[in-house]
Amino acid sequence: MISVIQRVTRAKVTVRQQDIGVIERGILALVAVEKNDTEKEAERLLERILNYRIFADAEDKMNLSLRNINGGLLLVPQFTLAADTDSGNRPSFSRGASPEHGLALFNYLQKKAVDLHTQVQFGQFGADMQVSLVNDGPVTFSLRVSPR
Repeated sequence: MISVIQRVTRAKVTVRQQDIGVIERGILALVAVEKNDTEKEAERLLERILNYRIFADAEDKMNLSLRNINGGLLLVPQFTLAADTDSGNRPSFSRGASPEHGLALFNYLQKKAVDLHTQVQFGQFGADMQVSLVNDGPVTFSLRVSPR
């Protein structure tokens, strides 16, 4: 599984002109599922997102995690992150999970996130979403968890 996480002061997802997910200070996580991903990868990716130290402590060093600051988490499915862009001028999505597998793992990730964190919002799998955010820093990281 792949995630691009961004430290934000606020973020929201809109579908059909309706806000479906809104957070204040926290992490916007764009998430893609790859072919061989399982619930194990989803759990590991979520743990990394929740514990990744990207928030400043009293000395202005990135030593605090989303859990430490009790910030918001906005999980947004984005299959294009799984694209193979190694050659050519058109992305290939052969690495990505099937829509059914991607939906199942994103749903599992949602359930685990609600179990493990208090402030969680979501984008909608398969929808045409508009995502807006204020990136704080900017601070952006790419996380990947692969099957072993």
